[in-house]
This record gives sequence, structure tokens and C-alpha cells, in this order.
Amino acid sequence: MEQQVNEAVVATRAALTQASAMAVQYSFSILGAVVLLLLGWFLSRILHGWALNGLKHVRGIDTTLAHFFANALRYAILILVFVTVLGQFGVQTASIIAALGAAGLAIGLALQGTLQNIAAGIMLLVLRPFRVGEYIQTKDVSGTITEVGLFATEMKTSDGLYLLAPNSTLWNTPVTNFSRERIRKHDLEVTVPGDRNIDDEMARLLAIAQEDPMIESVPAPQVFVDSLSDSAATLKLRYWVSTPQWFKITRDMNRRVRIAFGQKVAGPEPDAAPAG
Repeated sequence: MEQQVNEAVVATRAALTQASAMAVQYSFSILGAVVLLLLGWFLSRILHGWALNGLKHVRGIDTTLAHFFANALRYAILILVFVTVLGQFGVQTASIIAALGAAGLAIGLALQGTLQNIAAGIMLLVLRPFRVGEYIQTKDVSGTITEVGLFATEMKTSDGLYLLAPNSTLWNTPVTNFSRERIRKHDLEVTVPGDRNIDDEMARLLAIAQEDPMIESVPAPQVFVDSLSDSAATLKLRYWVSTPQWFKITRDMNRRVRIAFGQKVAGPEPDAAPAG
């Protein structure tokens, strides 16, 4: 009986010793994990601020894109710190990284369309085929850009309607930007009866353009015969105007030429969009 008691006492002491050693070991592990988490959190905040301020000063980097890259850096640091903390407790981090990779792949397949819009948004923000305030036209949509986001682009149509276009639809199609260039061309066609002197009519048409101070002198306005028949000749006036004033000036020229020639003029126009 006494021997059994002694064995129990010895076993209890051994268990207490082992428990104390484990408590000390895990106490240091927990303390180290807390310190590591705090340092990782502060480091992620500092690097996030540095990256954000640095990207804002990079030419061509949009504010939305700067926030996206800065946040991606911060969360990548936090994930790395979390995996390191788990390694402090003996967890196999290789299996965790593999699980995270599998989860990322599954999420990527589930959100394939969304990720495609994000990738297109990043490319639009980096390459900037259009900016806020510019008027664009694609095969499916047209309007003035009001905001370029990571997922979609907001536009205002020429008749004042709100339009939201997914970025992938704008990236995978040709885009015509009517506001990007400083000046823009316009053509006016005038039909002249065959009994009139073509040279005089060409000079009169050219004088209308040259007298307008809003029309660019370089390239200079020009008039030429576009087509000719027995009964009439079609003259074409080609001139360049400031892009923001394109819509107003071309309409004014239509009116002035019509009054001068007493007829309705034809002007092949790629669009009826405001230049801004």
C-alpha cells in the first residue's frame, strides 16, 4: 500500500513538473506571438502609409490604384505575420500555405468575372485611355466619364442619364476618346449648281472659315471639290477647332454657311457628342 502511494506521489510530481515546463514554454510562445502580432500590425500600418504616399507621387498612378496596392501590401504583411505566429506553436505552416493557395484558387474561380473587372480596372487606371470629364464612345456605350473604379466605370450620357459600365467591357473593346486631343477636325459639304463659277464659290466658302477667329490657323482651313457632275459640284470645307469648343463652333459654322449659300449643308460627322 505504501509503495502504491509513493508511486502516485512520484507520478503527480512528474506531471506537475511537465505541466510547469509546458506552461513556461507556452507562456513564452504566447508572449512572443502577441509581440509579433503587435509588431506586424504596426509594421503593416507604417508600410501602408509609406506605400500610399509614395504611389500618390508617381505620375500616372490613380488614387484608387494607389489605395489598392497599399492595402494589398498591408494585408500581405498581416497574413505573413499570422502564418509566422502559427509556426511559433508548432503548426505546420506548409499545410496552411497550401490551404490558403487552394482557397485562393477556389475564390478566384468563383469570382472570375469580378476579378476580370478588377484586372481591367487596374489596366485602365494605369494606361488611362480616358480620364474623368472626357467623352468616350465604344460599340456598346458612350458618355462622359464621371468616375473610374476598380470594378466599373461611371458615365453620364449626352442626354443626362447615369450609366455604369463594367471595366472588362471597356478594356476588351476599341474606345474612341473625343476629348483627349487638343484640336479636332470638321468637314462641311456644300452643293454648288453647275452654272456657277466653282473657283469663286470655293473662295467664298474658304473666306467664311478664315474670318472666324475660333477656327485654327494651323492646320489651315482648306476647300476642295469632293465630287463633280454635269449639274452640280460638291465642295468640302475642312477646318480644325479647339476640342472643348468643337460642338458649338461646328453648329455655328453650319448655320453661317447655310445662310451664305442659301441651302442646307451636309457635314459628315463621326458623332454628335459634346467635345467635353
